[in-house]
Amino acid sequence: MDSPKVTNAAERPELFDIDDNLKAPNDKVDNEVAQYAGATRVEIDPDTDKRLKTMIDRRVLVVMIVTYFMQALDKGTISFVSIMDFNKDTHLVGQQFSWLTTCTYIAVLIAEFPTNMIIQRVPIAKYLSFNIICWGIVLGCHAACRNFPSLVVVRTLLGAFETCCQPIFIVLSAMWYKRSEQAAAVTYWYMMNGGQQIVGGLLAYCFALISSGPLRSWQALFIAYGGVTVLWGIFVAYWLPDSPMRAKCFTEGDKRLMVERVRENQTSLQNKKWKREQFIEALTDPQAWCYCLISVCTTLPTSGLGAFKSIIISGFKFTVLQTQLLAMVLGFYIIIVLFSTVWLVKKTGQNLLVMGAFVIPSFAGTIVLMTVENKSEASRIGLLISYYITLSFWSAQTLSLSMISRNIAGQTKKATVVAMNFISWATAAAIGPQVFLSWDAPRYFIAFSTHMGCYTLLVCVIAFLRWHLKRQNGIKDERGEQDQSFANAFDDLTDRENTNFRYIY
Repeated sequence: MDSPKVTNAAERPELFDIDDNLKAPNDKVDNEVAQYAGATRVEIDPDTDKRLKTMIDRRVLVVMIVTYFMQALDKGTISFVSIMDFNKDTHLVGQQFSWLTTCTYIAVLIAEFPTNMIIQRVPIAKYLSFNIICWGIVLGCHAACRNFPSLVVVRTLLGAFETCCQPIFIVLSAMWYKRSEQAAAVTYWYMMNGGQQIVGGLLAYCFALISSGPLRSWQALFIAYGGVTVLWGIFVAYWLPDSPMRAKCFTEGDKRLMVERVRENQTSLQNKKWKREQFIEALTDPQAWCYCLISVCTTLPTSGLGAFKSIIISGFKFTVLQTQLLAMVLGFYIIIVLFSTVWLVKKTGQNLLVMGAFVIPSFAGTIVLMTVENKSEASRIGLLISYYITLSFWSAQTLSLSMISRNIAGQTKKATVVAMNFISWATAAAIGPQVFLSWDAPRYFIAFSTHMGCYTLLVCVIAFLRWHLKRQNGIKDERGEQDQSFANAFDDLTDRENTNFRYIY
C-alpha cells in the first residue's frame, strides 16, 4: 500500500485523525505513542518537515544547548576559581583540589544507573527541571565552604544532581530528531563545553577583578552562577515538553506529524516497561562496550586537562588574568573542532573515520608538551598552541554520543547502554585529575604519558567498531531486503531484533 503524501497538515486533517483501526496493533508499542502513530507510514513533504524541525529546535534544542552550557559552566567553575585564592581561602593542600573534581564524578558513577531507570519512567522535562534547580542551589552553597570536607559534600551533591543531564539529552535527541539530524543536534549542545570556556573565561576575568567587599571573588562567582541556574531550571519546567505526545504547545496534527517524522529512526520512541531481555542484550553487545571504551579514552584526558587547564596554562608563565583570557581561546578551538566534525560527517557520511582523523592532532600536541621545554617566548607560545590542539579528540566524544542515540534501539537497551556509557565516563572523569600529580608539575609527564595510551587504545577501538558495525549490516542484508514501510518502527524492538535496522558507522 502506498503511503499518503502530506503537503500541508491543515489541508488534510483527516490523515491525522487516527482511529482504533489505524493505531499500531500490538502491545509492543507504548500506549501514548499508539495514540499518535499510525500502522502505516506517512510521507511528509520538505516544507512541512522544515516547519516542524524549526518548532522542535525552538522548544527542545534551545533548552538542551542552554542547559548544557549552564552545566558545563558550573563544572568548569572549579578550574577558574583555582587561581583566585580559592585553595588558600579553603585551606586545600596536596591532592585535595584534585579530589574536588574526582568526588563529583564518583557521585555520577553511583547515581548513573538509577538515574537512567528513573528517566525511562518519569516525565522527562519535569525531572530535568527539578535537577537543574537542585544543582543551582548546591552551586550557590559552595560560597559558604571554608574547608575540604564541606567542599567534598557540595561537590558530591553537585555531581549527583547533574548526572541526569547528558542521558536525558541523548533520549531527547532520539525522541525528537531523525537519525540524519542527531549528530548535529548532539554536537550543538555538546559544543557548549567550548562555549563555557569562552564565557566562563570572560566572566572569571571580571570576577577576578573584585578585590574588596564582603565576598571574595570566587564566592561571588559561585553565588551568581547558582542563582542564574535556579532561574533557568524554573523556566525549563514551563518551556520544555516531556514528549511529542505530551506537547501541549503544539496542535494535535503537528504532534502526530512529529511522531511520524522519527518513524524512520526505528529506535522506537518511548516505553516505560523495563525488559530484562533487552538489559541482557545490552550487556552482551560488543558495540555497547566499544562506546564505553571510547568514553574512557576521551574522558580521562578531558577531565584532567579541564580541571587543570588554568594551572597548566599559568605554568607556561602567564599571569593570572592572561591565563583566564587564554582559556577563552581554548573554547573557540573546541567549537571549531566540533563544527568541523559535523560538517565532515555530513559531507562524507563517515562517523568513525572522522573520529580517527581528529585523534591525530591530539597525538602531536601531547608529544610536544612532553618533549619541549619552556625556555623562550617562542616555546611558550608553541606549548600553548600544542595544549589547544591536544583537545581535538573531543570530536570522538561527540560522535560517540550521537552514535548511541542512532545505533541503539529498544528503550530498556538504550537506557542500559547510556548508563554503561556514563558510568564509564564518570569512572574516567574521576581518575583523570588524579594522574596530574602535584609533585609532577608543571610538565606532568605521568599524566601526558597516560593520555598517549588512551589515544592509542581509542584508535584501536574505533577500527574494531567500524569493522563490527559494517559486518552486522552485511549479515542483515544477506537475510533480506528492508521493509520501507517501517510498520514496526514504534515497536519496542532492539537494533538486533529489528531486521530493518541498519547501523550508522
